Amino acid sequence: MLTIKTIVEETEKVLQGLEKKHFKGAKEAIEQVILIDQKRRAAQNQLDKNLADVNKLSKEIGRLMKEGNKEEAEAARLSVSKMKEGNKGLQKEMETAINELQVLLCTIPNLPHESVPEGNGAEDNKIERTGGKQVELPDSALPHWELAKKYDLIDFDLGVKITGAGFPVYKGKGARLQRALINFFLDEARESGYQEIIPPTLVNQASGYGTGQLPDKEGQMYHCGVDDLYLIPTAEVPVTNIYRDVILEEKSLPIKNCAYSQCFRREAGSYGKDVRGLNRLHEFSKIEIVRIDTPEHSYESLKEMIAHVEGLVQKLELPYRILRLCGGDMSFTSALCFDFEVYSEAQNRWLEVSSVSNFESYQANRLKRRYRDAK
Repeated sequence: MLTIKTIVEETEKVLQGLEKKHFKGAKEAIEQVILIDQKRRAAQNQLDKNLADVNKLSKEIGRLMKEGNKEEAEAARLSVSKMKEGNKGLQKEMETAINELQVLLCTIPNLPHESVPEGNGAEDNKIERTGGKQVELPDSALPHWELAKKYDLIDFDLGVKITGAGFPVYKGKGARLQRALINFFLDEARESGYQEIIPPTLVNQASGYGTGQLPDKEGQMYHCGVDDLYLIPTAEVPVTNIYRDVILEEKSLPIKNCAYSQCFRREAGSYGKDVRGLNRLHEFSKIEIVRIDTPEHSYESLKEMIAHVEGLVQKLELPYRILRLCGGDMSFTSALCFDFEVYSEAQNRWLEVSSVSNFESYQANRLKRRYRDAK
């Protein structure tokens, strides 16, 4: 999340960044943060003053008792008692302000990097580069959902029967292809220095808040109400939370992890041709790569991650393009994001297959993740 220091000291920069991200109610939210912080500071200052006065009077009481001035000592004792009672109110006022700030800060998105282009949506994203060779299919070519049905590779109707739309059943060579791709991506990640993790597919609230999935403003997460657990939308959530509330040694950075997991997203509002076949599933397999690095080296890490993903689509000989996302199409938590899309000739459109982002310090602040240098 954004820090109060950043909001108070760089208010105009924060507002400009939130405007680029098209965050509605930015001015009101920032003004509210500043107002609540002022109340917190006022309560803190008064409490500090009172505690200093209590300490001073307590010493004075001891001196008065030694000198036999019992009446003055008793009066001082009553003053101390009143101040301590008042301090309870100040302490409560301060704690309330801190809690309000925490809730409010979690609703404010990350600021975009200066290189993020202006724009409202996907149509305003900037094409960084393209690669691979697009194929020309014959007029008789079938889209993947028809091929899957013809050769019994993926059964979408069976998935509807067992669970519902968006939960396909992979069969025979379709299942083998899925497993082969998972192994390919994991093996490539391992050869690039990523340590493999097998994380849980359920996380608690603290984990969801840490990476910014909670509060779930878009209703994308599946919630298990009885146990108050959430099905993960990506392995990024459990893998990143391995380092929640952890102080890392600088010499251990960068940390490089990869993970395969099933992922679950409600994809609320999806309809029509965009959800046919394997497009926008509610459950899908995904390989995640996560890097934790110093602020100074984080954008070099981002470049290396982009190069890694680009190498994968090149080895698979897929026609692809890399997009730099505009402010209006970025995620809540990212500061800079690049999407990889591959071209589907049968569907005659580009499909997103990967997304690589730098969150800068946004997640680190929420996770209370720090690192210790030589000093």
